[in-house]
Amino acid sequence: MIINVNQSISIHQIRIGSIGNSSVFQIGSAGVIKPLSNIYNTGGFTGPVPSPRPPEQRQPFAPLPPFVRL
Repeated sequence: MIINVNQSISIHQIRIGSIGNSSVFQIGSAGVIKPLSNIYNTGGFTGPVPSPRPPEQRQPFAPLPPFVRL
């Protein structure tokens, strides 16, 4: 059986709360989504991860705009 799907999608705004390692974000239709998970040690680490710093000692990754509540 052959199924043809024609669609038109308009997205004005989209918010994604969080995305994890196994998340799937899909807009539209797909015939098959095959799960795939790869873990790579690109940093060449050989030991455990160091303990995180307390929140007051952390710096943001990028300058953050002022928070405006809508």
